[in-house]
Amino acid sequence: MPLVSIAMYVTSEPLADATAELWSFLRHYLSNAGLGGLPEKLDRTVPYDEAWLRPDLLLSQACGYPFVRSLRGRVRLVATPIYGHPGCDGPLMRSFIIVRKDSPLRSLEDLRGTSAAINSPDSNSGSNLFRAAVSPLAGDGRFFGRIIETGSHRGSITAVVEGRAESAAIDCVTYANIRRFDPGHLQAVRIIAETPKGPGLPFITSGDASEETVILLRNALSAAIKEPSLAAMRATLGLIDFSVLSEADYEPLLSLAGDALPQLRA
Repeated sequence: MPLVSIAMYVTSEPLADATAELWSFLRHYLSNAGLGGLPEKLDRTVPYDEAWLRPDLLLSQACGYPFVRSLRGRVRLVATPIYGHPGCDGPLMRSFIIVRKDSPLRSLEDLRGTSAAINSPDSNSGSNLFRAAVSPLAGDGRFFGRIIETGSHRGSITAVVEGRAESAAIDCVTYANIRRFDPGHLQAVRIIAETPKGPGLPFITSGDASEETVILLRNALSAAIKEPSLAAMRATLGLIDFSVLSEADYEPLLSLAGDALPQLRA
């Protein structure tokens, strides 16, 4: 049975239910198109990043920076979701740089020498775009005084609130989801800047997938956007469309990292 794991934005019960509804529709569509042996439910046991290179992968959602750095050529791009949240621009997205609400920090320049929280060093939204935002201010030197790794965007917000870090970059989709479904988690923070934008989190399939399978997956995702009965699901996810991008469209994320790498290190 192929693996289907869509876990990148499943951070609350409404989002989990909506993602399960999306897969239920996709499964029905794919089955009717002749793709058999599909799992009834999404896999919740395999860590999202371990799913990406599984040979039995049918569908998952990856992060853009790991895709361009280590996944391309080993997986196949299916489509990139287009979200309707503030900060999203078609298939492109940016992150919001936050500080505590009572912090005296007001601009990116004010962050020089302070502590920053990142969810993961290979995160595009929490680390790579953060680097790109401060790079013009840093010149050839180190920008932040200290970096802590939290493991998640939610953890980075908590680190800022608790004073363990003075800033963090939270991707616009995650920020919108927390604002809608757990607004109390954002009460003690405010946005001081936005990062540059880049292509969002792509849906991928196994590198061994046939062209026929890739086209079938794209058609299924397109049908989910057009299906009237899924309007509530799409609204919950903030999903308004999908775009088919190329590997070259993700290449700028790698150059952002190269240009800015020295500026986001301890």
